[in-house]
Amino acid sequence: MGKTGKQLTLTSDLMTAREQRELAPYAARSDRSRGRRHEEPEHPYRSIYMRDRDRVIHCTAFRRLEYKTQVFVNHEGDYYRTRLTHTMEVAQIARIIARILCVNEDLTEAIALAHDIGHTPFGHSGEEALAELLAADGGFEHNLHGLRVVDFLERRYPDFPGLNLTYEVREAIAKHHTTHDHPPLPGEFDISERPLIEAQVVEVADAIAYDSHDIDDGLKSGLLIEKDLDEVSLWRQAKQAAQERYGELPKDLRRIQGVRHIINMEVTDVLEATGLKLNWLKLKDGDGVRRLEEDLVTFSEKMRSLKGELEEFLMEKLYRHHRVLRMANKARRFITEIFGAYIADVRQLPLEYQEHIREEEQELLRGRKEPGSPDERERSALRQKAARRVVCDYVAGMTDRYAQEDYLKLFAPGERV
Repeated sequence: MGKTGKQLTLTSDLMTAREQRELAPYAARSDRSRGRRHEEPEHPYRSIYMRDRDRVIHCTAFRRLEYKTQVFVNHEGDYYRTRLTHTMEVAQIARIIARILCVNEDLTEAIALAHDIGHTPFGHSGEEALAELLAADGGFEHNLHGLRVVDFLERRYPDFPGLNLTYEVREAIAKHHTTHDHPPLPGEFDISERPLIEAQVVEVADAIAYDSHDIDDGLKSGLLIEKDLDEVSLWRQAKQAAQERYGELPKDLRRIQGVRHIINMEVTDVLEATGLKLNWLKLKDGDGVRRLEEDLVTFSEKMRSLKGELEEFLMEKLYRHHRVLRMANKARRFITEIFGAYIADVRQLPLEYQEHIREEEQELLRGRKEPGSPDERERSALRQKAARRVVCDYVAGMTDRYAQEDYLKLFAPGERV
């Protein structure tokens, strides 16, 4: 038996009332969303941000994160972090912070789950390779590619391309930045506006997850030596806190408890530092967050210094370790040669991507500013640009494992195709 319009309205009203009752004034609320790109009816029992979260979880690009590199390539060990496990850790930390700050947990979780959805195979090495290959077309940046994924590349609905996420989640993807990421901002998003507090929560959760799981994986792999790490203040404090609670521990438990205490120390610091700001600013709405000159959700000066020391150590001892660099350089070659093979003959692409090239070419033709019809030379240039863009989409969507298999299919004579 279907629900009546009155019942549907009642359910929606109850969700709105709950947000009004439970969320802080500076939190994002569903009834204040700037909406979706394509109009569609909303769900009677789920808020717009719940639906965004669910759409991300069920999309193809999200599932592929399971086999995309964080630091270690997938085949190096089943127990190392991948982009998917990293994303889950970010979401878990972000929800804790969001709950304590009384901001929108559903929006926070949706942003966290989508924040790395545009990543290439082989992590930042794959991204750097694609950025070089597309330099003449504006380059490649994984946050902006993530926006392309959710706006266009995912094809799950008959009425529109993409996932049709809310403005707030899309803005957070576009404005996401870390020490590695500084994306240029698309024109529809105001560069003068700070991200919503929920997006800022995900930023710090991402930084906390990086610190903790890269130490964990680095020690577990043997690439990091605990004696060297003992020179880093934040690790030393975390290790001492674990020792005070449990006494002397075996090596594996010492690593796990040290990492656990780092997460706890950093989350506590964020909550205390942000709480002080909130008490001082007394913000009345989410627009107040957007108008601030600096981020609201942040670490204290002391913790920023401690994190800086730790991240310098990780850069030198882990990310620049010869084994990591060896795989990174191999990954760049994989990506470069796969890209070149498809550009040389786009007929090797799956049929749907060949169709995407035609669609992209038509889009470029519509976006021309010159009067009149293009001559054959310009058409050829647009066709090549469309091909580069779509081949990039195809390669960026690959998992580590698929890219390695595809490389063999393209270049190994004895490999089945």
